[in-house]
Amino acid sequence: MKFKKLIDDVELPVLGLGTWKMGGDANNVDTRKDDQCIDAIKRAIEMGYTHIDTAEIYAKGHAEELVAEAIKDVDRKNIFITTKVWATNLGYEDVMAAAKKSLNRLQTDYIDLYLVHKPNPGIPIEETMKAMDKLVEEGLIKYIGVSNFSVEQMEEAQKHTKNKIVANQIEYNLAVRDEGKYTKNMESETIPYCTKNNITVIAWRPLALGKLSQATNNMVNELSEKYKKTQSQIAINWLISKENVVTIVKSTNIDHLKEDIDSVDWEMDKEDIRKLDKLTFSSFS
Repeated sequence: MKFKKLIDDVELPVLGLGTWKMGGDANNVDTRKDDQCIDAIKRAIEMGYTHIDTAEIYAKGHAEELVAEAIKDVDRKNIFITTKVWATNLGYEDVMAAAKKSLNRLQTDYIDLYLVHKPNPGIPIEETMKAMDKLVEEGLIKYIGVSNFSVEQMEEAQKHTKNKIVANQIEYNLAVRDEGKYTKNMESETIPYCTKNNITVIAWRPLALGKLSQATNNMVNELSEKYKKTQSQIAINWLISKENVVTIVKSTNIDHLKEDIDSVDWEMDKEDIRKLDKLTFSSFS
């Protein structure tokens, strides 16, 4: 597995495992596939996935419980856990309470990276970041970050914390460049800003909900043939070719997890990367 610098001497794997929709969705808990989810996380760790991404809103917190079960026999220092506080819990006391609930569900003493899941203009960011600082001070979280934040929102958040914002998790992939579900100007503004300010970009939906797994784009297909890799592997490899971009994939399919992790330990020619850089969403179908 390749790594990229997060802060100081801390590195983040270029590929991590997401847990969105494991154990249910934002409104419901569904335990019918718990064993499959736990096994998938365990198998992923065995393959080399050491960054596990989750959130308090995933399956109403049950995804965090699944992570706890999957890693209970793993040396904690070998796993990097990211979780997130939801937008309605960004008041000072709510952040503190949410973090402690996440810690309890994860059955761990600390969270490696704690993210503000998305901005909430109805709650002063000063309150949120004050709580994040307190959590760092108490040793309950190691690093703070944000998710789905614009440049302006990142700058405002940074004004109110004495700790560095080390990551911004945003939708970004070969097909979705500057117009995502929650964010805009990812490629033209957000990523350049993050690169300049040493903020790691964690790309979610790297395969555009499967769209890039079966790309009909001629360029992607040609490169798939050239490198003897799948379309998914080309798409993931393109993402992590970016200076400060890492990504997370979500699957409970063991074959897909193997396919995805085989995306990282090789490189495309720079000219091929430049060709992919020029593709647009309309070129995929």
